[in-house]
Amino acid sequence: MAAETAIRGADMLRTATVTRVTKETDIFLRLNLDGTGKTDIATGIGFFDHMLTALAVHGGMDLEAKVDGDLIVDCHHTIEDTGIVLGQALGQALGEKAGICRYGSAYIPMDEALGFASLDISGRPFLVFDCAFHNERIGDMDTCMVQEFWRAAAFHSGITLHMRCLYGENDHHKCEALFKAFAHALRTAKSFNGDSGVLSTKGTL
Repeated sequence: MAAETAIRGADMLRTATVTRVTKETDIFLRLNLDGTGKTDIATGIGFFDHMLTALAVHGGMDLEAKVDGDLIVDCHHTIEDTGIVLGQALGQALGEKAGICRYGSAYIPMDEALGFASLDISGRPFLVFDCAFHNERIGDMDTCMVQEFWRAAAFHSGITLHMRCLYGENDHHKCEALFKAFAHALRTAKSFNGDSGVLSTKGTL
């Protein structure tokens, strides 16, 4: 059974393509959960592109994201709506969640900063976020949008997500540690556990 599951898991295409067009943003996103870290990302916000690239590379995913947002206003709609679409893509690509480990946690150091993420692909969205930034912006990205991005991603993917920066001084390092911590936690949670069933006493997620 384990061998059959492993073969089926290897043959499964866990991909999703999502588009979202509003008066504020026009987003196209393609995700492959079992990729090689190949990326093609353009959101108009350089630091945000950097974070999404780190997320894909460290999460073992291929990610294409083309975002045209109302940056003349500010970065809010662009970042939050990208979180919504990424969350939708994650939820679609995960499918029925059969045979996956479901849970994942990771501590990631980034120089003087230490980030932590723990997640449950549960179907019950929730976010606990604990990170204080010193500055209003990192490049062209407002630091207040880090939490908004993860809230949107968690609630639209059906993931229970806890994130914390235990310590750090440099906001770039703290933010990047959190993105990479999520990536490594997800890499564990989305991996196959050798069982064909859903890891739940309820029989479904």
